[in-house]
Amino acid sequence: MKHGNLVSQMTLEEKCALLAGKDVWHTREIPRLNIPAITLSDGPSGLRKQAGEGDHLGLNASTKATCIPSAATLACSWDATVSEAMGAVVGRDAVNQGVDVLLAPGLNTKRSSLCGRSFEYYSEDPYLSGKLAAGFIRGAQKQGVSACAKHYAANAQELLRMHSDSVMDERTLREMYLTNFEIAIKEGKPGFVMTAYNRVNGVYANESRHLLGDILRGEWGFDGAVVTDWGGSNSIVEGVREGMNLEMPAAGDDSPCQLVKAVKDGTIDEKIIDERVDQLLDFVLAEHKSGESSFDAAKQHQAAEAAAEKCLVLLKNDEHLLPLKKDARVAVIGEFAARSRYQGAGSSMVNAERVESTMALLPGYFLKNVGYAQGFERQDKPNAELEAQAIALAKNAECVLMYIGLPESFETEGLDRTHMRLPQNQIDLLEKIHAVNPHVIVVLSAGSAVEMPWINCCAALVYGCLGGQAAAPAVLNVLSGKVTPGGKLAETFPVAYTDLPVSQYYPGTEYIAEYREGLYVGYRY
Repeated sequence: MKHGNLVSQMTLEEKCALLAGKDVWHTREIPRLNIPAITLSDGPSGLRKQAGEGDHLGLNASTKATCIPSAATLACSWDATVSEAMGAVVGRDAVNQGVDVLLAPGLNTKRSSLCGRSFEYYSEDPYLSGKLAAGFIRGAQKQGVSACAKHYAANAQELLRMHSDSVMDERTLREMYLTNFEIAIKEGKPGFVMTAYNRVNGVYANESRHLLGDILRGEWGFDGAVVTDWGGSNSIVEGVREGMNLEMPAAGDDSPCQLVKAVKDGTIDEKIIDERVDQLLDFVLAEHKSGESSFDAAKQHQAAEAAAEKCLVLLKNDEHLLPLKKDARVAVIGEFAARSRYQGAGSSMVNAERVESTMALLPGYFLKNVGYAQGFERQDKPNAELEAQAIALAKNAECVLMYIGLPESFETEGLDRTHMRLPQNQIDLLEKIHAVNPHVIVVLSAGSAVEMPWINCCAALVYGCLGGQAAAPAVLNVLSGKVTPGGKLAETFPVAYTDLPVSQYYPGTEYIAEYREGLYVGYRY
């Protein structure tokens, strides 16, 4: 053991306490041995350090930080250096705010686009996911913070996520749901790995000897610390036995007491406790940087914008409508232009340092814009008055920039989508706008794939995904030709969701989620 001398000075109670959190975001300290507490915070789309009372769902306010493009967006760059640059951005924010462990990246394979957290994950392809996650980890850890790869493993649905059992054959598990983690761990070398809530083939991921002992620590040689997802521990005794080092968040003294009792009655060997404590101390005792004097929020924003530009995907450009001329008579329609949809919801939600506004920036790009109309209500409620205003505006324009996409409630932790369609009020408006002005350019904001039966109602289509706080200028730079859109989809957009084999089995609505589609996820089908 690296810290055997220190571990030998700890009481059994102290050792067991160290393996369970102090509160929502901190580990326990042992002052008499100069063992400090460390701080953990969310971070897939930017740092989310809560300023007041902590919670893991993103309900309470967090401190200001840089909101980077979501993982689903970064994947469209197909470039690990872009992901690494964003890891560095989030890492610098973490160091500046005294965070020791960044709970990112999320790299689960996208089994279905209906998963509510698809925007937090890179791709349906485990190789691409692993490479990009490794880049993010390298970028973050070079700043002096430990990254935490999550959620290990086969965590593919939000419905019943606390106890759903992901059942599949070993080949599917290995090739589709572990390859991504293997690449990220071997190439990125994260300090931490977070276990998933769900069971995998009958055993909770956090208690799985196969996942933690045989594969993670055995085959892959992972020598870091394993932390539970928040509330994802079902038995601290079994978790510690199989490889877990830290249960989060705090459960008072109940968990440490269970662990002490298990040692005393012979249920678990104290040597296992010592080993888990020793592994965790590597990070607790590390000298973490804090409060960088060179921190520059403006440069962070510039880096986020540069990344967003590299991720934009041009899906359609009939008649070479794009790029638009500076003197084009442009009408802007859609609430997403006035109130940008730039990130997902849930525990990854960032209190963005600065959010660029499309409408504020527009005059600098198109000198003759003829106006703006909201056009539709965000939550799929028909509004004839808004529609009429948008149609009237479209008639007077040379072309229409129509900003549409999925509302926040469609993409959030804890809930899966029930379909792959855009809100019907947006589709209805698009069809009506196209009828009076065929030169429609759609800017689509969505963190995962959508069905596009409406694609013939637009002459050009730019997929912005969820571009972070600098999404607006990145999109305008593409529309105006300042930037060439070089992004490519990292997720299959089927004509209809029912075309995919997974549609027959997703989500698992009972105790078991059967992965009957096997390897045939996304493009593999």
